Amino acid sequence: MARPLILPVVERAFVPDERKGEIRNRLRRIRGQVEGIDRMLAEDRSCLELLTQVAAVQEALRGVSRLVVRNYLERCASTAIRTGKGDAVYDELMDVVFKLTR
Repeated sequence: MARPLILPVVERAFVPDERKGEIRNRLRRIRGQVEGIDRMLAEDRSCLELLTQVAAVQEALRGVSRLVVRNYLERCASTAIRTGKGDAVYDELMDVVFKLTR
């Protein structure tokens, strides 16, 4: 059975409102890109065109991941390290990095 992605190093970590807006804007853009790919399929566009758009969506999702990881490092990991939970943060972060780089 797979280990949970997030260990309970920090009880609850939230994305602050100022960063939420940026993430939500990116997600709306990604949603539009995915809908565009669906339209392209209906229009019988070429595989190369579809793959180009799929790659753009993947890169946009990586951008969202970077923002969330940055939030984690700024708000969660730094607090846990200051409170003596550095080893657990390291393990947790390594799990996330491996998941994101598959």
